[in-house]
Amino acid sequence: MLGIKTAVSAKNLGLVLILILVVILLVSRNSQSLMRFMVGQEINLKTADFDHYQSEHYDIKYTSIDQPYVKLIAAAAEGAYDSVSAAFGIEPARRTVIVVYPDSSSLSKSFGWDKDANAMGVYWAGSIRILSPREWLPEDDMQLYFAREGPMVHEFAHLMVDEMSRGNYNRWWTEGMAQYVEKKITGFEFSSPFADGKDFEYYQLKQLGKHFDELDQSIAYWESLQAAEYIAHQYGEKSLFAITQQLGHGKSLEQAIENVLAVSYTEWEDKFYRHIAHNA
Repeated sequence: MLGIKTAVSAKNLGLVLILILVVILLVSRNSQSLMRFMVGQEINLKTADFDHYQSEHYDIKYTSIDQPYVKLIAAAAEGAYDSVSAAFGIEPARRTVIVVYPDSSSLSKSFGWDKDANAMGVYWAGSIRILSPREWLPEDDMQLYFAREGPMVHEFAHLMVDEMSRGNYNRWWTEGMAQYVEKKITGFEFSSPFADGKDFEYYQLKQLGKHFDELDQSIAYWESLQAAEYIAHQYGEKSLFAITQQLGHGKSLEQAIENVLAVSYTEWEDKFYRHIAHNA
């Protein structure tokens, strides 16, 4: 009996180990979908008492104070959908949730950020969270400025990078792509961090990849855009989207750049550093 029990236990243990392995493989292959599902469930719980508005491609959640601005937000979001999807040459596979937060503290709290964190919009795992335009635009200027200077194009570009790369991207790449697409569509660009006579400096791209949020944000964002623009100008704009597609096939960013640009990553990186130093 003891021998039989031991044999059965070993067999069961083997089955458990196989099951664990299968689960790990499924999670690793579908990590993007799993993350989007989990974040979606969190949003549903935290916004259960929010009002709801549906446009053609979005589910917009908002508090009652922002009801007068929902159609404005929806129009800007649909405009971003059309223009950004056209730039990427694909459309999202599913509808997108937009959550409109009435003030900066509630937006920050939704991510567990410092209450003083300043952002107009954030993309995360298939959803877009924005600060109400009521908080940063005068009533008379909303219609004119929200679509152009608001967060919709930038955040939807982040969503499309996530979509095309299947979640396989680092922070400087998605920030560079989002800024590049936003500048192309709306003309908006952050001012140079060196405009007021500040000494020129830049980070190694490896630093940006690993420690983006710990660095000087004005330089990190600026350099990310410079990298995207350098690729577009030197190798053609289509290269940006081809690299992002390579990420979606499981390549590292270094491999994707080498495959698309037909140059070693080290050589490309050195040329990029010389380029930004020369043009500073």
